[in-house]
Amino acid sequence: EAQQAVTDLLEQKVFGTSGSTIIIEEFVAGDELSIMALTDGNTVVPLLASRDYKRIFDNDQGPNTGGMGSFAPVGSVDTALMNRIANEILQPIVDALSSLGSPYRGLLYAGIMLTPDGPNVLECNARFGDPETQVVLSLLKTDLVDLLDGVVAHQLDTIPTIEWHEGAAVCVVLASGGYPGRPEVGKTIHGVEEAGKLDDVMVFHAGTAMTDKGLTTAGGRVLGVTALGSDHKAACAKAYEAAERITFDGIQYRTDICAEGV
Repeated sequence: EAQQAVTDLLEQKVFGTSGSTIIIEEFVAGDELSIMALTDGNTVVPLLASRDYKRIFDNDQGPNTGGMGSFAPVGSVDTALMNRIANEILQPIVDALSSLGSPYRGLLYAGIMLTPDGPNVLECNARFGDPETQVVLSLLKTDLVDLLDGVVAHQLDTIPTIEWHEGAAVCVVLASGGYPGRPEVGKTIHGVEEAGKLDDVMVFHAGTAMTDKGLTTAGGRVLGVTALGSDHKAACAKAYEAAERITFDGIQYRTDICAEGV
């Protein structure tokens, strides 16, 4: 399977020029988490842990994508585990950048695999995660502007403990036909306004464009249908109720986001 993936990327060019350079790394098994954190160059403030779904099809089948859905919070992540990730992974990154004379202020986004030996880093980015941001910020009660001001002013250590809304959030990504290969674009999208009329539902645009045909698909991942609920089950049901109101030719989305519980 791994050898076929290399052939597809380098010879068949299934991802175009984006797949012209690849990284081969050790396979790490466990439960995956997405941890985003704000930093002012000294202090690190983690946000809620979330989990996303990388594979295109249900039951984690098919090729990887940019993310087909997400939920937050993750019930298995307690304060002790979050502190360990912050102290052993995130803070050392910030300290190392400062020691190199390149202090970093902004957002760190770490993909973490929880293994029997502890948390392992799969990737680290200087940006928000997608679709994790949709669920995490939907649950944020503290004013995001206050947090960002603390980042800019090097004063995150003066910010009170972040407050979060009760309940859970679930995001279901609606993707174009052909994704994660060459997506079918230019398909007219219907039902976005109807979906957004549901209570506690937000529809985030990604690969969309306004054309003479109206709202159309313009990329692989098209919309992120996000819902809040009193718990994960309620949020999940609401997200899928909204997703079912949206249609376009070739639409595909997973039907098992958050189905395994948290």
